[in-house]
Amino acid sequence: MKISLVAPAASLFAGVVSAATGPFLTAVDSQTWIIGNEIWNMTQGPKYGVKLYYKDHDCVGNAVGHYVSYNGAANDLAWTSARIVKNGTHSGVPFIDILFTAAEGDMHWVIFSNQHGSYQYFVNRALPTLGEFRTLWRLDNTTFPNGRTVTKDGVLPPLADYLPENKIQDETWRTPDGKGYITKYDWTSWILAQDFYGVYGEETGFGSWYINPGKDYYNGDETKQELMVHRESATGDAVQLNMLHGTHFMVSSSDVFPQGKMWGPWLWYLNDGSRSDALSRSKTEFASWPYPWLEDEPYQTRGSVSGQLTLSDGRPASHAAVFLGDTLPSNKSSLDQGSTYYYTATTDASGHFTIPHVRVGSYGLQAWSGNNSAIEDVSSTFTLPSLTVSKNKETDLGALTWKISEKKKLFQVGSFDRFSYGFAHGGDPWQHGLVSSCPANLTYRVGCSTTKDWCFGQSTKGNWTIKFWNPATANANKSATLIVSLAGYSSGSSSTIWVNDAVVGNLTSGSVGSDGLVTHGLASDPSLYRSATAAGEWRYFEFEVKPGVLKEGKNEVKFQLTRETQWHGFMWDAIKLEW
Repeated sequence: MKISLVAPAASLFAGVVSAATGPFLTAVDSQTWIIGNEIWNMTQGPKYGVKLYYKDHDCVGNAVGHYVSYNGAANDLAWTSARIVKNGTHSGVPFIDILFTAAEGDMHWVIFSNQHGSYQYFVNRALPTLGEFRTLWRLDNTTFPNGRTVTKDGVLPPLADYLPENKIQDETWRTPDGKGYITKYDWTSWILAQDFYGVYGEETGFGSWYINPGKDYYNGDETKQELMVHRESATGDAVQLNMLHGTHFMVSSSDVFPQGKMWGPWLWYLNDGSRSDALSRSKTEFASWPYPWLEDEPYQTRGSVSGQLTLSDGRPASHAAVFLGDTLPSNKSSLDQGSTYYYTATTDASGHFTIPHVRVGSYGLQAWSGNNSAIEDVSSTFTLPSLTVSKNKETDLGALTWKISEKKKLFQVGSFDRFSYGFAHGGDPWQHGLVSSCPANLTYRVGCSTTKDWCFGQSTKGNWTIKFWNPATANANKSATLIVSLAGYSSGSSSTIWVNDAVVGNLTSGSVGSDGLVTHGLASDPSLYRSATAAGEWRYFEFEVKPGVLKEGKNEVKFQLTRETQWHGFMWDAIKLEW
């Protein structure tokens, strides 16, 4: 381990590289530092980390390099000082913890001897109320021609295909042959499902990966999706994006962070481009989390939460999604929460769940029907307003009863899991404009049609009709409830909802006036026009169907799209009519 005094940059750089025998920090001047170890080194300037040397090759080249920013690219953090805050060993291996200070907070690089890369974490000091906060690498595009997430792996589109005359919207172009689209949003993936992701070139012999075994510092729930890798359209840089607090597919997520909020640690890992090696390393990292070498008391002080959910009709809440977040009530959905720390789990077949390694504190618990759940008919959300997690203790919530509707179901289309799974194209790979393949007019016949006969999104003027049979005369004089659950909504489309000849409500953009009709003005999320096919921001609505509207025998529910915007509209979760 080594700290050098200031020296002329060129001679110092050569000396540092040749003399490195362990992790080091070297000051070039008051705004330039070199960090690394025997394997790699990087020159850190006032904002950008450049000259990343690995295997005697500059992996940044003419690209921007490494930096930390918030609110998109509007604010790049400026580093005012750098120092080693800890010299240590773990399992006999020396390491140093280097702290780069900015007005907004502290960026740490924890570098072990002979480590291919570095652990990183950020501690908040004075970040403003914000939506996007990220760290990232922008690397040489010839060294790193490919991208990989848990859901997509392949060649990043070449910069030459980004023709200005073919641009159609935000970061989206038609391909030069006019037969498809290029957009960075096709490289989106699920935050909580990631094992490792990054940019690489097996043929060039280089890989740069992020491995995030701890995910409690991210905002949002299991429906959270974010950009991971892409081609920078202005320069061609290969982008490895670490969206610590992201909003790309949400209505908004504006959070105030407590001082000391920690994002990370995660591992930034360098290798020869081997995905199998990166996968092996990710398994090691996941098994090691929470990291024992980080001597931070709040980070190490944890407990666990467990319980068993049973529906009020006696069924176990099998394979339900469980979310541990802010205490309730909250003015934010589970997807929108992001100030502190968040945890998810899935119940087993008996409704049991356990959430390990939870930071101590107060939380609220929510649960809903999860993907492939045996309780897909349950439209309600279970809530437990407050619970406390204590150090080294299991918070056993015991038997929990989930109150569900006692009404009789007349029909249901889809599953109440907050995703569009099961519908035509629901959950297909992220791709621009897929909703345009759904028809303008669609008829679903209860008892004859299957879930696949309903498309994942409605975006074109026309009528989507559900035809069903009401067998009982007496039911015709009762009121009913039409439940409409959306996996996402992108503004610019309006829907009038009919039951037989009666309008029972409207769904539209923005604020609405009062005309005696139940009309919901929806805020927009960018899901449909940013390549999403499974989720955006979940919404739930109930519409009263008054007595006399339904009749014995044939009936129908119709969603009439009266206003359209290309690639915008409604992404479906589930629809249910009950007495």
